[in-house]
Amino acid sequence: MTAVFHEVLFPLDIALRSAGGPERRTEIVALGSGREERNTRWAHSRRRYDAGYGVKTLDALSNVVAFFEERRGRLHGFRWRDRLDQSSAAPGVAVAPTDQVIGTGDGVIDTFQLVKTYGSIYAPYQRPVTKPVPDSVRVAVAGVEAEEGTAFTCDTTTGVVTFLAGHIPAVGAAVTAGFLFDVPVRFDTDYLEVDLSAFAAGMIPKIPLVEIKV
Repeated sequence: MTAVFHEVLFPLDIALRSAGGPERRTEIVALGSGREERNTRWAHSRRRYDAGYGVKTLDALSNVVAFFEERRGRLHGFRWRDRLDQSSAAPGVAVAPTDQVIGTGDGVIDTFQLVKTYGSIYAPYQRPVTKPVPDSVRVAVAGVEAEEGTAFTCDTTTGVVTFLAGHIPAVGAAVTAGFLFDVPVRFDTDYLEVDLSAFAAGMIPKIPLVEIKV
């Protein structure tokens, strides 16, 4: 069986109570002088999560086992909702079409990848967003909101915004977007150990997930 990505969301009630965050890969070499040389091997961070923290009932545990089996363990990827980082806007703020700059028009280019920028002064990081939530994407050109279906479309499996004929952004026009998004992940284990006696005693099962590139 060949690995594919399943456009299905991990049970939301479990995901929103789980733990995790971004991981970087940095190489550090200590020099004879006591100074360090530091280099990053990854252009983009990779997020890791533990869904076990969100499993509080036997019903939830059963749902996770079923979800795990359907994904065939580590084989197939799926969508994960990160409670800390799921929007183009600041926490608690509604999505707006001017949240994130995704490009500048030149009168020719009609496709733009959704991105989210972190930081603003020293070394802003642009994270590609490939799994926007359907019906959540709003786009503006030069500050004026465009109408989805008339001016643009968005592929929610890739995060690519495509402007339709007659609506391609003009030279120098800022293209911005606001959206909700999921993280593409897979299980990071092929063995889901379930100890019901330990679970009943309050022990949290370990259910590791890792971000994948799609």
